[in-house]
Amino acid sequence: MTPLLSRILLPLLLAAGLLGGCAVTDRVSGVHADASARWAVLPLENTTTTPMAGARAQAVSRALLHTLGVAEVLRPPATDADALLDPAPGADLDAALAWARGAQVRYLLTGSVEEWRYKVGVDGEPVVGLALHIIDVNDGSTVWSGVGARTGWGRESLAGVAQKLLKSLLEPVLR
Repeated sequence: MTPLLSRILLPLLLAAGLLGGCAVTDRVSGVHADASARWAVLPLENTTTTPMAGARAQAVSRALLHTLGVAEVLRPPATDADALLDPAPGADLDAALAWARGAQVRYLLTGSVEEWRYKVGVDGEPVVGLALHIIDVNDGSTVWSGVGARTGWGRESLAGVAQKLLKSLLEPVLR
């Protein structure tokens, strides 16, 4: 290998390896959800120590679904407990399905936030981990599932990293 080529190729390969290690996702492939249908996004279960991470992920998810072409994205009515606390683990999915059927929703996006924080250290990189499920409200079946984690750089925002991760998970389902 020539010195010039090794000075160019080696740093490029190293950078590609570093960037490739910043995110990991696994999802069901071959599923296409109808973007013209009515959707709803539940608050995601917060399994982290970060307060309201599930509600934050819900807000980003709702906005992102709109940008991906979903015309109508609803949010279930809040309960009194939602005002100050995260939803309880395993919040009542049956009640959410009943509400969604009454609101003529076709798809319900739900899931959990596994990580939502800035890493401890000099750079304080943002890190997000999510598990998502799309439920067909008509029969209550899970039609799609995906899970992913992403780390950003020290100057990136947590919401920006979450948006990138959510887009990488949801975009293939809607395109």
